[in-house]
Amino acid sequence: MATHKLLLLPGDGIGPEVMGEVKRLIDWLNSAGIAKFETDTGLVGGAAYDANKVSISEGDMAKAKDADAVIFGAVGGPKWDAVPYEVRPEAGLLRLRKDLGLFANLRPAVCYPALADASSLKREAVEGLDIVIVRELTGGVYFGEPKTITDLGNGQKRAIDTQVYDTYEIERIARVAFDLAKKRRNKVTSMEKRNVMKSGVLWNEVVTQVHKREYADVTLEHQLADSGGMMLVKWPKQFDVIVTDNLFGDMLSDIAAMLTGSLGMLPSASLGEVDVKSKKRKALYEPVHGSAPDIAGKGLANPIAMISSFGMALRYSFDMGALADKVDQAIAAVLASGLRTADIKSEGTTAASTTQMGEAILKELQKLHA
Repeated sequence: MATHKLLLLPGDGIGPEVMGEVKRLIDWLNSAGIAKFETDTGLVGGAAYDANKVSISEGDMAKAKDADAVIFGAVGGPKWDAVPYEVRPEAGLLRLRKDLGLFANLRPAVCYPALADASSLKREAVEGLDIVIVRELTGGVYFGEPKTITDLGNGQKRAIDTQVYDTYEIERIARVAFDLAKKRRNKVTSMEKRNVMKSGVLWNEVVTQVHKREYADVTLEHQLADSGGMMLVKWPKQFDVIVTDNLFGDMLSDIAAMLTGSLGMLPSASLGEVDVKSKKRKALYEPVHGSAPDIAGKGLANPIAMISSFGMALRYSFDMGALADKVDQAIAAVLASGLRTADIKSEGTTAASTTQMGEAILKELQKLHA
């Protein structure tokens, strides 16, 4: 049995709490002989700044590059609002994405049947929802240069962020979306703002070319990103795979998160290029929910997004799709039993702490393997 190297980066806020539930799952998989994971733990974000005055140390970056996958918790919080911009907690995550070449961010939005009433939308709009947003992660306005704030005098300043994309960046993210759609419902919706942005014109043109040249058997539709946001809350089940740039992907995936009832439910995967020789790719898996400092240390955090993110690692990094399916089934079974963390609690359900939810999911997974 192959040994897979994982780097765990719990980070800040509720990160260590939800990571603890993933560690519990990994330990059981190892002890039961189902898989063989070798884990190491590092610091990132505010925790790294407190220890080393950086958002991630060179040593932990080296560990990340050496790992088969990075499992990431969350970073940030008011405690670090005043630290220099270049060492802010979020800089650690941005560096991991950039240095590992993680250009493709996969954000599923799945509405479990038991949680259809937890969404802010009507049950009929979200019940059975299963979509994936594929967000380009290393280009666009977050990384474009120039990126400056200039003092113009007389109390005036000018801020500049540059939206920039090259053809190859759009081609490779489009391929990820089309390949994913072929394993799902065979439909891709590309979203940009070609009506007002030159980068949107190029995005539309390149995605169309890749489709015609390589994926003509997949259904492709184009939609303006603002209209796409509206449709996500009007009729989300019309979509299968949505592919979009860094900025729009950031916003649209958070909209999609609330369709599921809570940010605490959403996992994500950030993937790099497949290495031609090893056939492996760098990857980082993280929940979408952030560090939630207001509930940190209180046992209130929902570990489902973190556990689901590990499930995505099983699927995309380790070719353990059947095991990933069982993780999803275990989560669904626990939710169907009525167990709920505070963020998804509703009348008639049973309150659970972070640890209780994690333990219940593990017990269900153990039953599936019995």
